[in-house]
Amino acid sequence: MSEKNLYLDIHVLQTVPPSCINRDDLGSPKTAVYGGVVRARVSSQAWKHEMRKMFKEIFGEENVGFRTKKVLQKIAEKIKELDSSLSEEICEKKAEKALKIIGINLSKKNDNKIEVLMFLSDAQVRAVAELVISGNEDKKEYQAALRENPAVDIALFGRMVASDPSLNFDASAQVAHAISTHKVQNEYDYFTAVDDISEEDNSGAGHLGTVEYNSSTLYRYATVNVRELAKNLGQLTPDAVRGFLESFVQAMPTGKQNTFANRTCPDFVYVALRTDQPVNLCGAFEKPVVSREGGYFEASKEAFKDYTKKLYENYASKPQSVWGFGDGLTDKMNFPQILEGVYSAVKEKLSEREAK
Repeated sequence: MSEKNLYLDIHVLQTVPPSCINRDDLGSPKTAVYGGVVRARVSSQAWKHEMRKMFKEIFGEENVGFRTKKVLQKIAEKIKELDSSLSEEICEKKAEKALKIIGINLSKKNDNKIEVLMFLSDAQVRAVAELVISGNEDKKEYQAALRENPAVDIALFGRMVASDPSLNFDASAQVAHAISTHKVQNEYDYFTAVDDISEEDNSGAGHLGTVEYNSSTLYRYATVNVRELAKNLGQLTPDAVRGFLESFVQAMPTGKQNTFANRTCPDFVYVALRTDQPVNLCGAFEKPVVSREGGYFEASKEAFKDYTKKLYENYASKPQSVWGFGDGLTDKMNFPQILEGVYSAVKEKLSEREAK
């Protein structure tokens, strides 16, 4: 198989108690129909949002991007930081001129915001500000400043700039929507709130309401195109892959967290380094898992193991390397050992490629 390809696949089984960690527009837990039955679902966007929060702890805020419409203000602030002799008004005018050179339009609301959110790194904002201070008005130079030095999350999750596709970044990571391995039925919690200083003869509640929730064993999957990531991050790639793995496994959306205190850790983690193609193993649960005496997790784990072994036998090649909590698919190891194993393997593979 071609060594041009290198993918890190991450598979997680995680049991979640009664919760509503990701809601739809009506406040109900998100669901999806798969295998002919309703499953609990958590959107990839919800999980990636929490991962990016962890990125700040793992990589430092300066290495994590930000999405904002206040690009003018961010550039103006950086101009002021680099040349404190300039007034705030002049900095804003220079920043506005820079945006015009780049071809980014301000909103028609006259609020000094651009029309759509833009994903930027601190290094890219600094590069634009330096061009402004130098008096450079070459559009190509400004575009180059916004293409170089992407933040870790920009390189992983990509960036789309509709007004100038040359500023786009292709995502090197994909995160699937998490789904339950079994059928679910949403339930309702009826609650009341008591007015602590109401009159003695008033026995009614001060507030009534309901909260919709469910519980499930979730299958979660993500993959990283390591070679694609290396094109944008170079030597930082092994650290970025390690950080992505750490955050994907440990992060969790916080919807209704105060109501349900539903924070759990994964029960099962299986990580595979592949040189053929990424492989989502959700097919293990196309037939809904049926609860046994031990609940859904043990049955889900067995279904995953059986499906994975059959897939390796009949279709996909076995991975180059695997890591996990054991249970028949890998050697038994803890999560820090998985992180270090993945980091070392990715670093070695990239070094081999550079040496050829």
